[in-house]
Amino acid sequence: MYKIAVIPGDGIGPEVIREGVKVVDKASELMGFDIEWVEYDYGAERYLKTGKTLDEDDLKELSRYKAIYLGAIGDPRVEPGILEIGIVLKIRFYFDEYINLRPVRLLPGVKSPLAGKGADDIDFVVIRENTEDFYIGSGAVIDRGRDKKILKIHRKLYDLTLDIESWFSGRGRYAYQIGLITEENARRVFKYAFEYTRRHGRRKVSLVDKANVIPQIYGLWRDVFNEVSREYPDISTEMLYADATAMWFVKNPEYFDVVVMPNLFGDVLTDLGAMIQGGLGLAPAGNINPDGTSMFEPLHGSAPKYKGMNIVNPIATILAGAMMLDFLGEYEASKLIEDAVIEVLKEGRVRTRDLGGDSKTYEVGDAVVRKMVSLR
Repeated sequence: MYKIAVIPGDGIGPEVIREGVKVVDKASELMGFDIEWVEYDYGAERYLKTGKTLDEDDLKELSRYKAIYLGAIGDPRVEPGILEIGIVLKIRFYFDEYINLRPVRLLPGVKSPLAGKGADDIDFVVIRENTEDFYIGSGAVIDRGRDKKILKIHRKLYDLTLDIESWFSGRGRYAYQIGLITEENARRVFKYAFEYTRRHGRRKVSLVDKANVIPQIYGLWRDVFNEVSREYPDISTEMLYADATAMWFVKNPEYFDVVVMPNLFGDVLTDLGAMIQGGLGLAPAGNINPDGTSMFEPLHGSAPKYKGMNIVNPIATILAGAMMLDFLGEYEASKLIEDAVIEVLKEGRVRTRDLGGDSKTYEVGDAVVRKMVSLR
């Protein structure tokens, strides 16, 4: 018996999570284990009624679970960032989900926007550091010349030859954001990446950063990567810059195998990865603490304009459910879901609007369930 927390969330979240739960339930039935779902109303409606996102009691409640299944968070009635930071990022940081795992795979039967690229060309994995870099929340907007303490911080952080107080005092308000990479966290991210590569029979780990223009923070990032890589002599490595990586994702996606990125660049480039694999409706993600509570979700947002229409693609959520089962150790059930999704896409009879069809969200879930039964 697995107890799993479910957060349907906002917008289309409840519609796609419903299909994910349906598919995972059928997989558990076919493979002989039980799941108890416990649903939580964290999201926009609760916030608008109570002013609460997540507090300490909510987080302690979620700590009872090994896995959290999330639909989507975000609502136009709430100022951007409140729900996303107050729920999604808070969960990631509280449970130290230091890995964001993003398979970038063009499934058979799906067309990529990249001309001439097929399912054999786009099959790599992005491992994004998920709790540090420029997402640690340390920054501010400062009124010019009024806060000498902040100016001294700038003087300490940057080896500038100009008069730093004059530089900032004449430019109105200014803002800064501090990035952070710690040796301990970088090391465990890289160890996860190399172990993942070895466990899945992959061959190469590509490190991504911008050490050429931000040498302090990404210099440490590279140093630790080199240290860890020496423990895995059977796996080849390389170091790439983020802008070049974006170009090569488009030009030669078949070049990549396992790609490790810091938080900010990983956030941006995994969206690019989602598009070359056919769109956000096909892109699952896992926020993973290998030894703690982990959260699985589709990469897409809450798409409030489609709420209640039952036309969005639930496959990203269904595949996130498969990732969740893999994390829980139910490998055969996870593979059964993936195989069923691939067969449904190959057949092409049931497709949502983003894939050129007119099927409803629930019709996709039903088709995957039927295919799992036939595959067993």
